[in-house]
Amino acid sequence: MGSFKGLDFLHIDDLLSEEEIMVRTMTRDFVSDAVMPVIEDAYENAYFPRDLIGQVGELGMLGANLPEKYGCAGLGPVAYGLICQELERGDSGLRSFVSVQGSLAMWPIFAYGTEEQKMKWLPGMAKGELIGCFGLTEPDHGSDPGGMITRAKKDGNEWVLNGAKMWITNGTIADVAVVWAQTDDKIQGFLVEKGMKGFTAPEQKRKFSLRASVTSELVFDDVRVPEANRLPGVAGLKGPLGCLTQARYGIAWGGIGAAMACFDEALQYTKGREQFGKPLAGFQLMQQNFAEMLTEITKAQLVAWRLGKLKEDGKIRPQHVSFAKRNNIKMALDVARTCRDMLGANGITAEYQAMRHMCNLESVYTYEGTHNIHTLILGQDVTGIAAFG
Repeated sequence: MGSFKGLDFLHIDDLLSEEEIMVRTMTRDFVSDAVMPVIEDAYENAYFPRDLIGQVGELGMLGANLPEKYGCAGLGPVAYGLICQELERGDSGLRSFVSVQGSLAMWPIFAYGTEEQKMKWLPGMAKGELIGCFGLTEPDHGSDPGGMITRAKKDGNEWVLNGAKMWITNGTIADVAVVWAQTDDKIQGFLVEKGMKGFTAPEQKRKFSLRASVTSELVFDDVRVPEANRLPGVAGLKGPLGCLTQARYGIAWGGIGAAMACFDEALQYTKGREQFGKPLAGFQLMQQNFAEMLTEITKAQLVAWRLGKLKEDGKIRPQHVSFAKRNNIKMALDVARTCRDMLGANGITAEYQAMRHMCNLESVYTYEGTHNIHTLILGQDVTGIAAFG
């Protein structure tokens, strides 16, 4: 297979600034040079390539849209989205690591934390020297986070945490977990540090998806967390839901990268493989597939770009992000499935990307708000009537 070629049918690059194109090129080159040579083995053998952490930190990809004051790159929304797009072109597991680190761990510390908390954690996290995770989902409470049973009870100048969280990216390797728990008042956020007595983070194994990613459970057994580790800037579900909006934004861009990877692979494969005396790409059904995928990927690119401009202008709403996450990930999963089929039997082997992306996207379709939940969010926004809760 030849080198990756991105897709830009409607010249969307004309809408990008020089800085945004430079950031995308840097990330694309990093994925080609550092990620692609190792990701097949990492996925097949189910490990996260941790050597990449320092590299993405050095390149400014961790918390990339946070202020330079805290050691971050201070990039705009579109540039950050393009980072997510290119990382997911490599693998959803790597983009998930960067999303969780930046949007679900660093962002709440920045948005809801004290200045002391920010200075303690953010510079090291920006470099990849410290790892964070985000604890909201529980074994029995996924789409209904308000029903969480993890509790924090005030005891003097400490909080005592009991409960468990599930499906936590980065959990086992994290130095700090941003954990949301019920208190006597409202849901609040706490910074639970690695090594605190009673806190464990066993890794979840036997996954068919996101195999090149660390997925964990978080268990709290009378974990004593000092008041200084409470995030004072928010209370209630507004806190964790605000974090999820940040993460879903990057996911909407990431799906485009996975789709482009599959499209490019299928195009190269079908142009080079002959059946019945001519390249597969010369058959009408193949060309119909390419036309449909080209259309949907291009539409998703325009959605993501517009979402980025709304975020840049301070006009973005959570429902806008739900729209983009729902559309773009469904698109990416459909493209991956189509490309897997176009590769025939070769499509199920690790030598090709489509099956890996397809399996990964099954998780992305579900996490950060399932496809159905985002459907109901949009339905409520249009009708004014909630169909859940």
